[in-house]
Amino acid sequence: MASYRAGYLAEDRTALEHALAEGRLRGLATTNALELGVDIAGLDAVVLAGFPGTVASFWQQAGRSGRRGQGALVVLVARDDPLDTYLVHHPAALLGKPVERVVIDPGNPYLLGPQLLCAAVELPLDQAEVRSMDAVAVAQGLVDDGLLRRRGDKYFPAPGVEPHAAVDIRGSIGGQIVIVESDTGRLLGSVDTGRAPTCVHPGAVYLHQGESYVVDSLDFEEGIAFVHAEDPGYATFAREITDITVSGPGERSVFGAVTLGLVPVTVTHQVIGYLRRLLNGEVIDFVELDMPEQVLPTTAVMYTITPDALASNGIDTPRIPGSLHAAEHAAIGLLPLMASCDRGDIGGISSAIGPEGLPSVFVYDGYPGGAGFAERGFRRARTWLGATAAAIEACECPSGCPSCVQSPKCGNGNDPLDKAGAVRVLRLVLAELVAEGR
Repeated sequence: MASYRAGYLAEDRTALEHALAEGRLRGLATTNALELGVDIAGLDAVVLAGFPGTVASFWQQAGRSGRRGQGALVVLVARDDPLDTYLVHHPAALLGKPVERVVIDPGNPYLLGPQLLCAAVELPLDQAEVRSMDAVAVAQGLVDDGLLRRRGDKYFPAPGVEPHAAVDIRGSIGGQIVIVESDTGRLLGSVDTGRAPTCVHPGAVYLHQGESYVVDSLDFEEGIAFVHAEDPGYATFAREITDITVSGPGERSVFGAVTLGLVPVTVTHQVIGYLRRLLNGEVIDFVELDMPEQVLPTTAVMYTITPDALASNGIDTPRIPGSLHAAEHAAIGLLPLMASCDRGDIGGISSAIGPEGLPSVFVYDGYPGGAGFAERGFRRARTWLGATAAAIEACECPSGCPSCVQSPKCGNGNDPLDKAGAVRVLRLVLAELVAEGR
């Protein structure tokens, strides 16, 4: 057995693929890096560690076995999270459902700009092409930044511009951080800049092909993290704080005591430290860090509820933070039912006193400019939040667990959480939507 992920060096990935195809390896423990783009026939079984996030990914991963016409075994081992819990109780939502419609915002300037620049390097763009893509403002921004030059009705790249390497096929924006062993200078792999503060912050334990390393330093300007080989006997878990501001009016509708909206937001993340935890789960200590903030302009689906409506539904002031927090977690877990994403593509934040002074819940796209996931939740809010409430109610735990309202991504350590309050919040929102004919 061996491990495999996209961040490994190309030659390491190729060697693993050949060893698996030739039978020298009996199996691989892999991320979704083997989902597409690698043709390895002859596999007999696929074991999925949890639902991969979309029906399309599920069938693509399951289809890795049985490609020579022989029998095949596919096993889905459900994880402790809301979506897997829902699918275990509603298997037709997976096995009887067509693959999702692809959600994309082709006008997102953070995505369109780099693609326009790459296209212009390959063949100069004319004004008619740019207008047909509704990209005049984006092209002008590239001109203003000195990356494109306009001559007549054509756009040409500036001399020396080579943009292709900076465009990530996985959609991440901001480049890569390479991971280098300090003692030997050996390149171990890479991680995208957005994930680096939580994965390779100073002091983090980093695993590479079963070997343990500890991060010595992380330099964003140089795009490099130095590590040394060490097995300290513990794992590290980053803790971060998140803030959100609404940056425009967006699209909003009022339903009695509830306001539902699709709004532009600016999300600020900052890793403030990390837990050191023994393999038995015991926490050793918390180590503080001074990491730079990361700013994400994106799109969010949000709802606010008046305090009076919450109080009349049995949620008094002390219960509001935990109730909203639990509802937010569960909603993030169930949004992949509505959109072609997984919970790693989205984030959320809740507050008893939100940006507009009201109890608020936000679920946002984890990509600059938005990716369309939040919009799908907004358009199908009643179905989405109804499935979320049903998933929480179906869980038999007394006060909240990973199968309903706890989240492995939570930067606050899943505190506070109020499972019963989350159901009341969601049922209140749904009742208002139904009453107003949403």
